[in-house]
Amino acid sequence: MKLRLDLLKHLTEQDILEEVVANNHRYKPEPLFSKTGTGSLSSASTEERASEEARNTALIQKLKQRAQQTGQAATAEK
Repeated sequence: MKLRLDLLKHLTEQDILEEVVANNHRYKPEPLFSKTGTGSLSSASTEERASEEARNTALIQKLKQRAQQTGQAATAEK
């Protein structure tokens, strides 16, 4: 997957929250989580990796649309 740094400025808190919730079931806290603040992330299955790839592709498309809309709005203001 290619890292698209140019699209980061169009990323919202809601986008991040959706990805966190999608991966939250894999997180396993340590027994002393409240004291150590550490935990681990269990391995993903093939189906989970495919789902992650689909979510990433959809997010990139959504961010491209936002970038395009922002570009059009900036051009209209000039």
